[in-house]
This record gives sequence, C-alpha cells and structure tokens, in this order.
Amino acid sequence: MPSTGDHAPRFDATLGTSDHEDFSLADHLGDGPVVLAFFPGAFTPPCSNEMVALQERIDEFHAADATLFGVSADSPFCQGAFREEHGLAFDLVSDTSGDVIRAYDLDIDIPDLGLYGVANRAVFVLDDDGEVAYEWESADPTHEPPYEELLEAVRSV
Repeated sequence: MPSTGDHAPRFDATLGTSDHEDFSLADHLGDGPVVLAFFPGAFTPPCSNEMVALQERIDEFHAADATLFGVSADSPFCQGAFREEHGLAFDLVSDTSGDVIRAYDLDIDIPDLGLYGVANRAVFVLDDDGEVAYEWESADPTHEPPYEELLEAVRSV
C-alpha cells in the first residue's frame, strides 16, 4: 500500500456512470488535493454509510479545493445507480478489472458476502504532484474512516 511520501500509482479507469466515461487520475492532479476513497461494494450498509458521510462533508472538501472520488470494483452501471440512490455529488471510479485495487495493494476477499478481489476500505489524500499526503486503511472493512482526521489532512495539503 502506498504510504505517506510515496508517489501514488497513476491509473486510468471508467467513471461510474452509464456513459462509460474515461477517467485518468493524472487529469485531476495539480488542481488541489485529490481524495481517493476505496470501498468494498456499492449498496452494502457500511459502504453506503461511508459514501453518505463523505457527501455530508462535501462542502468542507470543496472549501479545501479538494476533489473526491470513490473507487470500487463495482460496474459503472452499479455505481451510477448507487450514486443516484444516495445523491452523491462526487464521482465514483469503476475498477472492474481490479488493477487499481491491486496497484494500491488493497485487494481483499469477503467470502460471507460473496465478494472476492474487492477493495478494502481505505482513503488516500494526494497532493498536486500525486504524492501521498495521508493514508488510512481499515483493519476491518466494516469500519469507516476517521472523517475529522481525513478533513484535517485535506486542509493541510
């Protein structure tokens, strides 16, 4: 997993919409902090809770000129429906291949839910150069990130 001070792996993927728009992390670096919030799966209670909690703080992210993205192995269609159901004003990034999840060393299996090769819950804050300014990974994918600590990290970039 990339640590504070490391350059985060750059990646290309697909935005979580029915339009299958291309996403490139490199296109978003240099305009303020980038927050990557990896989550195991759309429509699961802990993931819904986390994405809604991030949405509730969206004004604070915007005040720090931060761009927030959720990242999961869900399909773009699934993410689009998830985003719509929860009124998320930030983009989700679909990594159905698992390449991004593996590049960040976050792949886990949750056999009880039938989920294999999904992302563990983790958050990274990247600076303008793509360097990791903050990282957090859950020891248990049902645990949510420390939101105030995350916002403080975003404000300090």
